[in-house]
Amino acid sequence: MTSSQPPPRAAVPTATPSAAKAFGALDAPTVLDRLSSSVGESVIGYDPVVRLLAIALVSEGHVLLEGVPGIAKTMLVRRFSSALSLSFKRIQFTPDMLPSDIVGTVVLNPVSQAFEYRPGPVFANVVLADEINRAPPKVQSALLEAMQERQVTVDGVGYPLPRPFIVIATENPIEQEGTYPLPEAELDRFLFRILMAYPGESDERTLLERHTGAPVPEAVQLGVDAAALERLRVEATGVTMTPEVLDFVMRIVRSTRADPKILMGASPRAGVQFLRATKAAALLAGRTFVTPGDVKSVCFDVLNHRILLHPDLLAQRYVTGRNGVEPLLREVLDKRMEEVRAPR
Repeated sequence: MTSSQPPPRAAVPTATPSAAKAFGALDAPTVLDRLSSSVGESVIGYDPVVRLLAIALVSEGHVLLEGVPGIAKTMLVRRFSSALSLSFKRIQFTPDMLPSDIVGTVVLNPVSQAFEYRPGPVFANVVLADEINRAPPKVQSALLEAMQERQVTVDGVGYPLPRPFIVIATENPIEQEGTYPLPEAELDRFLFRILMAYPGESDERTLLERHTGAPVPEAVQLGVDAAALERLRVEATGVTMTPEVLDFVMRIVRSTRADPKILMGASPRAGVQFLRATKAAALLAGRTFVTPGDVKSVCFDVLNHRILLHPDLLAQRYVTGRNGVEPLLREVLDKRMEEVRAPR
């Protein structure tokens, strides 16, 4: 018995073709506006999060959503993928999982008496890794190759993942029992860590009012499928950046390594992903060039999980838990952007 060849590309799950309006009639800012409106039908008050998800998708990055239970993290991701006509898979991470539960496994076909590869749920355009820190490191590591190389290797054979491909992971920052903290090497593979808070009072009232009536309708499909998003990605790579703006990004990243308040600064990979994010942000804002404002708008979400604050600083401020660390992270990174003067 021998292993079969990799399945043809058509056998890998891809985005469902959309019969809606063709992408050619929509520009990038319009896509973002309609996407925010579609998701906002059921997930109120998180337009900034939708914008960052769109930036990550266009720049081929991945996202870690961190927030307490019950603030609609899973629903937000579902609506996001549905509005964009992308295939979606949700993986619930638990302590008893195996890597094969994510990437798939090789099984014996009783008819052909040959080993065949059965793809796992990672073969989707949008993969929701729900409560990723509930699985042990061995399971978490199953996503590393997929996130970095956009393929998985099973039984020595590589299988390409569909394009576009984005992993959106969630975790609860409060509960510690039965969880496994994500190692720094894995955190560095996420373009953004988005720290989600409770909705504001007016947004929460709107949410409750909407759920007292008829069921919330399904997300309106925007006619933006995988092919349209690929064109957006190519367009984003063509967004221009002056040497002054590029130096601004580089100096921010390098300054995190020299700050005495920071024990570990951002990596070169952070700088590369930072640049990609700024280009996607400019495109979704309707511009063909990056401004210092684009850099500042994504800086915190790109860097907050890529730096380690010095323990002495945390002790001096009597800081524990996310509620204490998050303001301190913002203070430190705001100081970096302030001291690294932006170009005019």
